Amino acid sequence: MSEKVRVGVIGVGNMGGAHLENYAEGRLPEIEMTAVADIDPTRFERAQKIVPGIACFDTAEELFASGLCDAVIIATPHYAHPPLAIEALKAGLHVMSEKPAGVYTKQVREAMDFAATTDKTYAIMFNQRTNCLYRKLKELLDSGKYGEIKRVSWIITDWFRTQQYYDSGSWRATWAGEGGGVMLNQCPHQLDLWQWLCGMPSKVRAFCHEGKWHDIEVEDDVTIYVEYPNGATGTFITTTGDCPGANRLEITCDRAKFVIDCIGPNIKEHELWMYELEESTQAFINTAEQGFGRVPGEWKKIETDGRNDQHVGVMNAFAAHILRGEPLVAEGREGINGLTISNAAFLSSWLGKEITLPMDEDLYWELLQKKIAGSKAKTKVSAKVETDMKSTY
Repeated sequence: MSEKVRVGVIGVGNMGGAHLENYAEGRLPEIEMTAVADIDPTRFERAQKIVPGIACFDTAEELFASGLCDAVIIATPHYAHPPLAIEALKAGLHVMSEKPAGVYTKQVREAMDFAATTDKTYAIMFNQRTNCLYRKLKELLDSGKYGEIKRVSWIITDWFRTQQYYDSGSWRATWAGEGGGVMLNQCPHQLDLWQWLCGMPSKVRAFCHEGKWHDIEVEDDVTIYVEYPNGATGTFITTTGDCPGANRLEITCDRAKFVIDCIGPNIKEHELWMYELEESTQAFINTAEQGFGRVPGEWKKIETDGRNDQHVGVMNAFAAHILRGEPLVAEGREGINGLTISNAAFLSSWLGKEITLPMDEDLYWELLQKKIAGSKAKTKVSAKVETDMKSTY
């Protein structure tokens, strides 16, 4: 293989275009962007303006067969992620899938299983794992110094969207086109981080309100309650209907409480704090002689390395893995974990009961097909909403 990985982009919308811009700005030194594919030929002008001379194809299959690429980025609507990943792997190409890994776990598992039969790299764009705050928090949790997790609470409600946003594409906010709403579009990164930091829950109970704040058929307001194998509990609350919203993660362990408070529009304002206790909470509960005592402790701001490389970091690690076997930010098979939580949350809400993991993937698929069958085509689609994807997180 050459000193650079030749990469093609499948889908040149907001995110696909952002990858081209990162390349054009010289931020991907071991990657050469050689081709794009899109079913909308009007997007080729933008692609060639960003990367002059880049090859353009009307279908992914044509790009796969072109011989111009060693790897591809899949940046299409969600349902196409797993089948395109499989086809690219069959063509002998390495794959970077944008989030989510897919819409339902049964489909993603097929891509995972096929990737395991090849010698090609299958990775997923979980760029939030590069954020120094979450990396440091994981380091602290994994150290074991602060005991087991007792409780986790994440309120992520700063995804405010207008009706214009949902009307900007025929596929948006439909069961047939997107497969879900806020959990499938906005929250895959946070659902991944939730399980990356805390592990997978064993039980899920959720309430997913469809079209609560917008004229859409999918969920735009969600509350999830989970239980973990060690008895810990957690909540995850999200919506696209709150303004200004909030982004606050709290994790309570036996000997510390960790808080990432994300108030403010600039990601640099996010900080990681820890309230470190001088002894075990449970030991103090069991042995304290006073009824209203408190475990001594103090708040500390946790310093990090300050790095937050986002999409660029994931892509550079992808290239380094292909060229030299260096670690990926996230393997493709890890995409099923956060998706399992969202699928279980949907299933719990639809059935009105608690779901025990592993969930019934066939039942979820069957109920999703009913949702798709009842999905209504949009009669009016407004002008596209252009978003600077590199500023999102």
